[in-house]
Amino acid sequence: MSTEPPPYGSGQSPDDDPFRKQQPPPHQGGGSPYDRPPQEPPYGGGQEPPYGSQPPPYGGGPYGGGGGPYGGDPYGGGQYPNDPLSGMPPLADSGKRVLARILDMILVGIVVGLLAWAFRISQYTVDSGDFEFGKSLAQEALAAILYIGYDTYFTVKDGRTLGKRLMKLRVANLNDGSTPSLQTALTRAAVLWIPFAFCCCCVWTAIAGGWSFFDKPYKQGLHDKAAKTVVISTG
Repeated sequence: MSTEPPPYGSGQSPDDDPFRKQQPPPHQGGGSPYDRPPQEPPYGGGQEPPYGSQPPPYGGGPYGGGGGPYGGDPYGGGQYPNDPLSGMPPLADSGKRVLARILDMILVGIVVGLLAWAFRISQYTVDSGDFEFGKSLAQEALAAILYIGYDTYFTVKDGRTLGKRLMKLRVANLNDGSTPSLQTALTRAAVLWIPFAFCCCCVWTAIAGGWSFFDKPYKQGLHDKAAKTVVISTG
């Protein structure tokens, strides 16, 4: 059976998405990560916990342990249902994200160049190499439209652009691991590609995407933060 997620608008329930975050078993429930089953006394024999009515500090107990604010490895999905990463596939490697983005930029850049040449809005003329501001603005607008349209379409479809598909990566909503909505995907693409097209070119792409190398615990680029998304591994 194929593990390909259903295409957007296929009429299938979002629950059929194989990469969607898996809900914890009913007995785990919600609430505080420090909750225990009611039939299990926290310290036995009515003994007062060492912190009184306050929960223990981050780390999962009075003797520490745990690797982050969720009482576990922040990249391993956490062990509590309140952790947004709980039940979600592992976060994508930032290096693979860069490779996927480069592939997407090359693919769309070729289309932008061909259309700019066809409509005679290329920034430079073949004969003299003279720069023309009007043509520059038109080509930048064309680039913004194509990059945003490309990224939005594939993100809404199944969370994967062609580059991400080759690198086995996927964009997902941070809160539940589902495929982003049109509004979310459009926000994410606009934050990434509008500055790229009109002013900052590859510098902005490097900053926005490179942010994931340092961001913790979700490895989000700046465009992910704006859209509240993460990039996860599918393979």
